[in-house]
Amino acid sequence: MTTINPNPASAGAIETNDIQPIPSGERHGKPWHLFTVWSSPNLEFATVFIGALAVFAGLNVWQAILAVALGNALAAVTHGWFSSWGPKYGVPQMVLSRTAFGRLGNIIPAATSTLVAGIGWFAVNTTSGAFALTSLTNLPVSVSVTIIIVVQVVAAFIGHNFIQKFERYAFFYLAAVFAVVSVIVISQGKLAGVEVGTDFKWGAFSVGVALAYGYTQGWTPFAADFTRYLPANSSPRAVGLAAGLGNFSATTLLMAVGAIAWTGVVGDGLPTSAFVAVLPQWLAVLTLIGIAVGSVSANVLNIYSGTMSFIAAGVKFGFKTRRAIMVVLAGVIGGGLSYLAVEDNFKQLFELFLLTVGYWLAPWVAILVVDKILRKGQDIRPLIAENSKHENWIGPVVFVVTVAASIYLFAKTEMPKAQFYGIFTGPGPDNGDWTALAGGLSAAVLYYVLFKLTNKK
Repeated sequence: MTTINPNPASAGAIETNDIQPIPSGERHGKPWHLFTVWSSPNLEFATVFIGALAVFAGLNVWQAILAVALGNALAAVTHGWFSSWGPKYGVPQMVLSRTAFGRLGNIIPAATSTLVAGIGWFAVNTTSGAFALTSLTNLPVSVSVTIIIVVQVVAAFIGHNFIQKFERYAFFYLAAVFAVVSVIVISQGKLAGVEVGTDFKWGAFSVGVALAYGYTQGWTPFAADFTRYLPANSSPRAVGLAAGLGNFSATTLLMAVGAIAWTGVVGDGLPTSAFVAVLPQWLAVLTLIGIAVGSVSANVLNIYSGTMSFIAAGVKFGFKTRRAIMVVLAGVIGGGLSYLAVEDNFKQLFELFLLTVGYWLAPWVAILVVDKILRKGQDIRPLIAENSKHENWIGPVVFVVTVAASIYLFAKTEMPKAQFYGIFTGPGPDNGDWTALAGGLSAAVLYYVLFKLTNKK
């Protein structure tokens, strides 16, 4: 029986749906809304800093821009495609992952997504927001962290409709501020005399691509989470384009700004303070506010979908508000890590985190892409239902094998962090980081072969 919500688009009511299919009576929204959903969370300082990391890896500004654009494009294509699945099935992305991984095997990627998004990304973005708030107010960083955490948890606790509205309204402020910032930074950037082909380092280029890919593909485990409320007859093309372009345009613009800014324009200190040092005082204030708002925009998605992933792994609390309760728990854990992150080397931690995100995402995405193609025309609803007994050993086995093998063989870069942390120093190439590419390609081939050999359907 269809449940009718008298006001399905209400932004103030606490969401009680978790991973069950959204009833037709609660479907609402338009595909274009996804452009702001995926632009706003990327209009933040962490995005800017990835462009800087590409420069730090050894690329000149043009090479860095090309690297991040390629990484973002690769991620945005699959993000848009996965987003288009949401309206038809009405369930979160990690529930859709059950087709390739099975009910029990899906615990592996779902739990990984929970740790990376609800805790890891939560800590990263909370830290950048706290830096901005401290730069703006001179509050102790620990106090700024607390303020940012509370705002994020409250927004995610309320749920989907509030998040959609928040992202839409935040977009206008963030887009206006960062547009002006981009013009100023680009106009003052040291672009003259830099030739595109000069001293091209393929290893450094691979790192720049991997950093951007890890960031932008990091949204893909949430793709259907923010499209499942759309009417079932929504155009898959419109949904995919709005989500993919929203992701690609914001990330590429700000990463390019970051690459230009850190080619010698700004100084030292807190990363946020260094970034705004080139700006007029009035714009610096507006930008710091934007950085804080942008971090909240990103983290309400991270913590919301991180809890969805946790529930999709099979967690049952026995009450309907388990989604909201998990938001609070994730906020406490991720917030605790945020206090630790602000005391450590933010650059090295962020860089290591971005690369490792890509290490697991590339094989997971590849497996879902191949599984979707192989199941073309099949009704997958029985496979993803809560009471389904569907299992598929191929998905988790391929995932674990390719992630482990690609890390062991390829995860070693020119950067000293690998030796500093004592990990990811396998016998593979010393120049660059090709781990995500190797993991994704090998996962696609291996899953396809095993699927065909076992006549899986």
